Amino acid sequence: MRASRLLSILMRLQKGQVTAEQLSATLEVSVRTIYRDMDHLSLAGVPVYADRGRAGGFQLLDGWTMPATGLTGLETEALLLSGLPDQVRQLGLHAAMLSGQDKIMETLPESQREFIGKISNRVHVDPVSWFGKEEPADKLHDIAEAVWSCRRVSCRYESWRGLVQRTINPLGLVVKGGTWYLAGEVTREVMGEVAGEVKGDQRIYRVAKFQEIRALKETFTRPEGFDLAEFWHRAVKRYETDIYRSTAKLRLSAEGIRQIHKLGDPVAKATEQSKSGPDEKGYFDVSIPIENIDQACSDILRLGTDCQVLEPSELVEGITQVLKEMTDLYMKP
Repeated sequence: MRASRLLSILMRLQKGQVTAEQLSATLEVSVRTIYRDMDHLSLAGVPVYADRGRAGGFQLLDGWTMPATGLTGLETEALLLSGLPDQVRQLGLHAAMLSGQDKIMETLPESQREFIGKISNRVHVDPVSWFGKEEPADKLHDIAEAVWSCRRVSCRYESWRGLVQRTINPLGLVVKGGTWYLAGEVTREVMGEVAGEVKGDQRIYRVAKFQEIRALKETFTRPEGFDLAEFWHRAVKRYETDIYRSTAKLRLSAEGIRQIHKLGDPVAKATEQSKSGPDEKGYFDVSIPIENIDQACSDILRLGTDCQVLEPSELVEGITQVLKEMTDLYMKP
């Protein structure tokens, strides 16, 4: 993170004078962190200095610019993802990333190379959760090529309604927890008698669910003002809202309150907002969103004796039945 932040500061300094407060707000770090970053840039040989006073700020020595690197466009794009080496490999950009890194290193003085080497040897980013693994994404390279070149694609996709044939404008790729997703705009869909998405719909598609994909000759124009990060944020919020179709009332111990995060952030937030108590035995009443009875049974049993379901009755009956079957299983001679 620091290496990326130092580069951002350096790029901003090349545009002219900037204050620590402005950098702090832009990079979302403390002013003290900005001052430490300036010290690191100075130690690395960057001629940055501070003007004191109300109109002061940091700036570079007149005439100094970053050394030219000779990077190709592909190398530059790969370097922007270099914090995710496994994902760069999946996209087919690994060779470009290594080539770009070599070119940058050749332009730097020895002191800067040594500093960057320390960071890369001491910080590693692993975006996949514990006991998780990257989902197979054998169509990813073809999809990425279509995204880069704004080529429309024809595909067969395994949706929850079954296998469908679609024509999509691929707008961008997102990787979350080792799983790749495509942000795409539907241009045409063939599904037999089942009503499908309409032209212009912007949706999220799981890359592993593509059965076939073929880039077409025709290109498309990206929607004006389309912001992939903002689109993904809205899609995640919409998914979290749509997936929970009912609510349950629970009685939680103090430990249950601490462990409720295991059921997901939306559940944890709802717990904090609805919490009342504790009662004379130290238990709290809370209301949480649930997907369905079966999934809620599986999730809530993870809390063990720190949780008692109060409502709805179907959920109480479901957990009671699971516990009875477990007791019968272990009580058998």
